[in-house]
Amino acid sequence: MTSPSAPTEKKSAVAEQSAEAEWLGSITSILRFVVILVIIAAAVWLLSDVLTITFSATLFAVVLSGLSRILVKKLHLSYGWALCAVVILLIAAVALLVWGSGPAIVENALRLKQALQQQEVLLRSNLENNQAGQSLLNYLPSSLSGQQGRSSLDFLGSRIAGSMTGIVGSAFGAVGTAVVALIAGLYFAISPSLYANGVLRLVPVTQRPRARTLMLRTGHTLWAWVAGQSLDMLVVGVLSGVGLWFIGVPLALALGVLAALCNFIPYIGAIMGAVPAILLALSLGVREAIMVAALYSVIQFFEGNVMAPLIQRHAVKMPPAITILSQTLFGAILGFPGLILASPLTAALLSVFDGLAPPLKDDEHI
Repeated sequence: MTSPSAPTEKKSAVAEQSAEAEWLGSITSILRFVVILVIIAAAVWLLSDVLTITFSATLFAVVLSGLSRILVKKLHLSYGWALCAVVILLIAAVALLVWGSGPAIVENALRLKQALQQQEVLLRSNLENNQAGQSLLNYLPSSLSGQQGRSSLDFLGSRIAGSMTGIVGSAFGAVGTAVVALIAGLYFAISPSLYANGVLRLVPVTQRPRARTLMLRTGHTLWAWVAGQSLDMLVVGVLSGVGLWFIGVPLALALGVLAALCNFIPYIGAIMGAVPAILLALSLGVREAIMVAALYSVIQFFEGNVMAPLIQRHAVKMPPAITILSQTLFGAILGFPGLILASPLTAALLSVFDGLAPPLKDDEHI
């Protein structure tokens, strides 16, 4: 005769087995996720240069495709002819810039370097004439340069003064990589469906419709980011150049262009663009340097509180904390190119995550 407690014990055993199986399944899922993350991190670390070129080419292809589609919509051209027109216009613009302003750009870059070197010598001379400055000069060698018998301010000044030529030298050293990225981006733009379908072949058949949707979503996000960032750079460059010209700072045009280019990197780029202008303003006096610092502060306040919200309303909205953390992360993984590409990479990843994640319910919002 079966004991009355037997069914209860059997149900308890089944529940325990089910809970244990669920626990093992959770552990297996976590381990699988960790292994996938490790593999992805190792692949990104080992193939960082290839991934940087690939993403740069993709970003360039998005720009070409976006401009071409504007011509298709406005002029009713075919996509192929519109792409040809965009490429020809871009080549003509670059050739015109190099032919007409190339010598002036190089001359301004050299003058900017010389001016920064002169400011370094003047600043060191001023520091040597007072006790606090001498203490600073004696402290800097051990904290910054670590070189005996050489003033660390001289070392630091040479680093600052050579930053412009260092950037130019790095640019020339990366010409081959840039050419590869531009050519690959052109091919991507010529036949976007061909390469997109090639990527989709790596995805399981059942997940291909969703993957295609995510790719289209990411492409639209990148185009919106490029358009918004281009407008933002233009406004910052014009305001900086005009403001520096009114103050009377030398090389206002070159500094305005530098501010626009540096603004491609959010937050950090604003500091990179302001430092040379403030150093040059010191040659005119402390009052001018303070005016330049105030000018850049006002421009960045306007850009962050007026321009950025207007652009993000029609483009991409990225929280400041995520932007700064992404710059740190991608800068550590990919180096300086990662710092430059951190914002579009983050915009693309946020777009993918938004597409993968289910929408939050009203009671789930914090």
